[in-house]
Amino acid sequence: MKYANIKYYDISNGLGVRTSLFVSGCTHRCKGCFNEMTWDFNYGNDFTQETIEEILKSVEPGYIKGLTLLGGEPMELPNQRGLLALLRQFKQRFPKKDIWCYTGYLYESDLLNPQGRAHCEVTDEFLSYIDILVDGEFVEALYDISLKFRGSKNQRLLQLQKQGRPQLIL
Repeated sequence: MKYANIKYYDISNGLGVRTSLFVSGCTHRCKGCFNEMTWDFNYGNDFTQETIEEILKSVEPGYIKGLTLLGGEPMELPNQRGLLALLRQFKQRFPKKDIWCYTGYLYESDLLNPQGRAHCEVTDEFLSYIDILVDGEFVEALYDISLKFRGSKNQRLLQLQKQGRPQLIL
């Protein structure tokens, strides 16, 4: 897996001050995407255990609220598999900090459904670590600058519950 960028002290992609990881690879290719270079799965740097350690170190300070995954597309199958070690280590070391994940896939049909387009052998565990999921492709015609933490009106902010049932927020 590759990643495009890591933003430290990010306040745009979730509540509070966060570390945001922009992964590489996206098959949605949304018109008007703000990050087209991350569509390419080979763009950027190799994602290694050293990268994971760098990210974990960056969230140690008490004022850092959590981690945000975006891209590209974190829920592309190779990215889910590549990110799982980070999520496990993050939740083990920082159980009180949260993880946000932005995806163009839909929670119920693409991620939860075993026949969903973005469901694989690690999806259920992956989702168990996600506190807030922003789902739905960016739709340029539905762009609205007044929306909090999302770009278009079709996108949802879901607080994931342990029972697997999301609660819509904002």
